[in-house]
Amino acid sequence: MYRNKNNLKKYTMEKETINEHSCVDCGTQNCKYKDRTYPEFCPTANLKESDRQWALERYEENNNKAIMIASAEVEYEGYCKWTRVQEIMEFARKIGAKRIGIANCIGLINEARIFAKILRANGFEPLSVICKVAGQRKTSVGIPAECESIGAAMCNPILQARLLNEAHTDLNVVIGLCVGHDSLFYKYSDAYTTTLVTKDRVTGNNPAAALYTANSYYHKKFFGNDDRRNNNK
Repeated sequence: MYRNKNNLKKYTMEKETINEHSCVDCGTQNCKYKDRTYPEFCPTANLKESDRQWALERYEENNNKAIMIASAEVEYEGYCKWTRVQEIMEFARKIGAKRIGIANCIGLINEARIFAKILRANGFEPLSVICKVAGQRKTSVGIPAECESIGAAMCNPILQARLLNEAHTDLNVVIGLCVGHDSLFYKYSDAYTTTLVTKDRVTGNNPAAALYTANSYYHKKFFGNDDRRNNNK
């Protein structure tokens, strides 16, 4: 495809620049504060007007505007006061969602039950579909047989989404689906979806804990024997 060496070099340089510098490398966050200097690689400073306009137009489509307004109002009204459980309920009220789908991991069934109980107490209609629905063998979809050593029944996020679609849920909430399974659920869910719990079997479902300790307890796991000071950027 890139037969011309100059084009190949240009493509490689552009690719390296994209890989090396992005928003995580910015120390100014001028997109928020508006009183500082944008770095040269800043996507805001280099934004094409057509891209900006495209996004703004999308916020006028379908229910996108209502979602954006409801989300902003929930952030404002409950800032540092409401838990995520409360935020989800207030968000649901603002968008007129009453029938709430719960796509939960079987390992977090107790958490899903508590959440459903809270929803019912607050006037919602919860409906849960558990990840092991249908009891399908992992090998039936091409998963290697050795993966069945930790359980033969596969997680079934596509079927979870289909059953909640058929139930005409107004809003779906994910509780602890596995990495990747959550991606498939989001893809096939007809209703808007938010996440209440993100699974992390090691940190008690608090994946950010590994980030907070990345330069201490988890340093060797993430960076090997490299000097941690070189990884604080």
